[in-house]
Amino acid sequence: MSLKEDVLKLKKEKNAIILAHYYVDGAVQDVADFVGDSYALAKKAKNTDADIIVFAGVKFMGESAKMLNPEKKVLMPDLNADCPMAHMASKAVIKKMKEEYEDLAVVCYINSTAELKTMADICVTSSNAVKIVRSLPNKNIFFIPDGNLGAYVKKQVPEKNIILNDGYCITHKRVTLKDVEKAREEHPNVPIIVHPECVNEVVEATDFAGSTSELIQYTVDNPNKEFVIGTELGVLHEMQLKSPDKTFYPLTDKLICMNMKKVSLEKVYDCLLNETNKVFVDEEVKAMAEKSLDRMLELAK
Repeated sequence: MSLKEDVLKLKKEKNAIILAHYYVDGAVQDVADFVGDSYALAKKAKNTDADIIVFAGVKFMGESAKMLNPEKKVLMPDLNADCPMAHMASKAVIKKMKEEYEDLAVVCYINSTAELKTMADICVTSSNAVKIVRSLPNKNIFFIPDGNLGAYVKKQVPEKNIILNDGYCITHKRVTLKDVEKAREEHPNVPIIVHPECVNEVVEATDFAGSTSELIQYTVDNPNKEFVIGTELGVLHEMQLKSPDKTFYPLTDKLICMNMKKVSLEKVYDCLLNETNKVFVDEEVKAMAEKSLDRMLELAK
């Protein structure tokens, strides 16, 4: 049998589910029960009846799945697949902000460590951040850890005082205005679509910004046959599957998350076969952090 067939057989034998982020290798996406962005995966992890969850993504995703499913075994193909942005907020700064602003909500992007989630009032993802921030009763919002997504939300929700953190996605930050200008020259009249984790001047210069799932849906719904894509290149796999008659050009070849690419089909098979790389979250941390996750899932309905 092929490795793909081995994984599918093993998954069935162990009553396991494989959840994969759009940014992992296409071969891993092809064996997954569900492929999605961080919000969709969080919902799926909450609702599964599988005994084992194999989370093909980065560390904070595995932590979130474990917090939402404490009784299940959560495995990660590579425990070293981490997200630098997930650590880019300071507990000391959060405490300082809470002291300075009376009517403050700490809004935490789901791309963050479990420890940071314990300091948050609510979690958000790129697909629901605007909706949730707008719905909060608080006037002041401290948005962590991603300053670029925070800036995007701030523009959409001007009625709130949104205070930005200085965190960023190391992959999306590589995109520059020059990349956009070059793409305009090489692909005139072709829509350029990007993730709001890109810097503000890039987002402003393009035709559409949205979460990974929103970018995919845009390419499905839009009658154009060509698109320039400004997000992690793993998403092109899903775009091509959904729109095989369309052509997709990377905005830049720099859009590769080396942490997501640590997840391979071989590692998926090994961790499922041996039930290794279990995800553990401290009970006290879990109890505090899952409140912000549960509140997100409730408000985002």
